[in-house]
Amino acid sequence: MRHSIVRRLAPLGLALASSGAAAGPIPPPPAKYEIRLDRSVFVPMRDGTLLSTDLYFPVGAEEPLPVVLVRTPYNKKSHRREGSDARVFAGQGYVVAVQDVRGKFESGGTFTIHKADGEDGYDAVEWLSKQKWSSGKVGTYGCSYLGESQMQLASKRHPAHAAAIIQAAGGAYGGGGRQMGGWFSGGVFDLRSGLEYFRAAASKYHNPLPTDIPRETLLQLADLLTTGPEPPERDLDKAVWGLPTIGLVKATEGPPTDYEAFLSTPFSDPWWRSLGAIYDEDRFDVPSIHVTSWYDPGQREVLDLMNLMARNATSERGRHQIALVGPGGHCSLEEGTEDTVYGERKQGDTRIDAWSIYLRWFDRWLRGTENGAERMPKLRIFVMGKGWREESEWPLARTRWTKLYLASGGRANSRFGDGRLVEGPTAAEGSFDRFYYDPRTPVPTLGGSFGAGDIVDGPHDQSAIETRHDVLVYTSEPFANGVEVTGPMEAVLYVSSSARDTDFTVKLVDVAPDGAAYNIEDGILRARYRESLEKPAFMEPGEVYELRIDLHATSNYFAPGHRIRLEVSSSSFPRYERNLNTGGNNYDETDPVAAENVVHHTARHPSYILLPVVP
Repeated sequence: MRHSIVRRLAPLGLALASSGAAAGPIPPPPAKYEIRLDRSVFVPMRDGTLLSTDLYFPVGAEEPLPVVLVRTPYNKKSHRREGSDARVFAGQGYVVAVQDVRGKFESGGTFTIHKADGEDGYDAVEWLSKQKWSSGKVGTYGCSYLGESQMQLASKRHPAHAAAIIQAAGGAYGGGGRQMGGWFSGGVFDLRSGLEYFRAAASKYHNPLPTDIPRETLLQLADLLTTGPEPPERDLDKAVWGLPTIGLVKATEGPPTDYEAFLSTPFSDPWWRSLGAIYDEDRFDVPSIHVTSWYDPGQREVLDLMNLMARNATSERGRHQIALVGPGGHCSLEEGTEDTVYGERKQGDTRIDAWSIYLRWFDRWLRGTENGAERMPKLRIFVMGKGWREESEWPLARTRWTKLYLASGGRANSRFGDGRLVEGPTAAEGSFDRFYYDPRTPVPTLGGSFGAGDIVDGPHDQSAIETRHDVLVYTSEPFANGVEVTGPMEAVLYVSSSARDTDFTVKLVDVAPDGAAYNIEDGILRARYRESLEKPAFMEPGEVYELRIDLHATSNYFAPGHRIRLEVSSSSFPRYERNLNTGGNNYDETDPVAAENVVHHTARHPSYILLPVVP
């Protein structure tokens, strides 16, 4: 869901770096029209709240025209710059509406993350479709929060909502177990990014434009408008070590937010449903492109949503759902270069002509242009280590679901231990590995699907992490032939603990012949949520429990001579909040205790990773 807080506030920023003089990203096509901007037009919602909206008109285009709607909590003014998405679409002959969501910047109302976005989006489409310059067809566009709000709108099925380009919207899927906004994984709060996001972007401080003044005065005031006091700068990389976790926004003098509600509300509480997440019973009727990347949080949910929208479509047109999946981070698909380096790993030529695909999609569904967009491939995926490829379904029908089992002589601690990944479960009874997890010295986050502050995202060499004795390391033999892993993944661990509750983390790693160990994907599960998020169940010391840890999804080619490695531990801090091992609320506690955690791998308790191997 997030590349960085900067990414969330400015979704079109660069995420992928290129080296040398290689060709850069494929740009959008040249504009066909000059653009006229009507600033700060107020659009009424059903409860009378007015939402401020910028309207971009292609000068000289014959009206009525189709409309592209972008709804943002990050300030619609950021879309006014040259080269923005709004100007790209307007330059191709679309009216573009960019709207501050309820309770943000110039719009009225009170902001709660996504709480009103389905209904407000519906009302915005209603207003736009009825204007004299509108053809009556509205498309939607945007990434991250802007994509999640599109999903909510799509579930309302406005008849004028005729197409969507939904980017990085995995956080919208309540059925994915992440809750609205994607702030939890396996029941564990995404701490470092969450603290920064709630302080910087989810403030309830609000100073909306007055609407009962002359328009000329209103526009002058709009240029000076601020949203209220900015939070003071604080060292958040240091602050995340503070306890209790629920007090961190206040401890860093942040603004009023819903941070405390997100941390303290039980997952069984109906409040979560009030935020408008998408569930399996929702229905849809809008042709959509779903965009994500392999190091984007929620990429598995994005692809699940694609399938859900096709399966639950109420008409034939709604069954047209396709996806584009790149190798990078959050909201970065359009930024691929000829010689991309993401994190510490070379990815090669990651370019894709995304803008041509987007415009072709809108032309087909908003203008009725017979351009064959409905016959585009179901999937375009970037196989890391190979390149772009087209597919016709997700997961791939030819997948060979393959289990690799954990094995050791009882000393898998660190990469210097004896942990192995093998093709069959070990027969020995009593075979296990143990480690001590102390929340005061957690395993540090290095790379992965989100960067904030000192956390770098993407693939990075995990060799230093793998020297720790609280990290169990299991490695396969080198592959004589290459192995492609493409699809959703899961780790099944049989565990026990001295604590009533603790966390378990799993990381999939690609080990090169020179020993460099690049993280591919990772997951976490709070043991109390092993049965469900809604019904926590605590552990008894010494008892063995099955944990099924979601490892999301990937597409990676393990080249000849490479090895697959699995790291198992109990923390990845500060990306995730630390489990203090007490069995209490965790969010309001200040006294951590150490836990002895055990991973079993016997014939009776065969811990393994389930991989989608593609022939």
